[in-house]
Amino acid sequence: MTFSDGLRSERDDGPWRRWKIAALRFRRSRDGSAAIEFAILAIPYFLIIFAILETFVAFIAEQTVNAAVDTLSRQLRTGNITYQLSRSTDKTAVQFRQLFCNEISFLLTCDANEVATPNRLWLDVRSFSTFSAMPTTIATTSGSLDTSSFAFTPGGASSINMLRAFYYWPVTTDLVRPYIATIHRPGVSSNSDYLIVSTTAFQNENYP
Repeated sequence: MTFSDGLRSERDDGPWRRWKIAALRFRRSRDGSAAIEFAILAIPYFLIIFAILETFVAFIAEQTVNAAVDTLSRQLRTGNITYQLSRSTDKTAVQFRQLFCNEISFLLTCDANEVATPNRLWLDVRSFSTFSAMPTTIATTSGSLDTSSFAFTPGGASSINMLRAFYYWPVTTDLVRPYIATIHRPGVSSNSDYLIVSTTAFQNENYP
């Protein structure tokens, strides 16, 4: 083997050696590993964050409905809201829905269309002869809220009444939707909303 042959062989191995060295450097390099790990974990991480935030907001929405039920039931109990008693305080079902919407509209969707035609908010206000006669379960039909018995017929002084409010809060995060959205809206086949339920039972004061 002559000197020129050895020089030619070394020169021919040059590109291969450079590729080999580059591959070894790439194998040892940790540059960008954090970005790759973040890309892998980003989706479940943000799903969990969104689920926590959405659960928190849904809890606030539930407390908003509870507060509205307490406020309106107090007005019914004290005679500030009446039904078919030929008084200036008499309210119709639509007027009562408007009053309820006024209490929750700062956070929950409750516009004029919702007042006229229930889509997310359903109210049930009825008078009963005894507390034991009141319903204790949520009636459903084919996985949907059964609203056939809902009415606005509160009693007068000293009567026993029940006020129930049902509001469908939209759920976005798929991580929590299967666990909290179990009763779909009337006329909607998919479980995409969390049903907020608030109930109070009371006996009206013996107002004049």
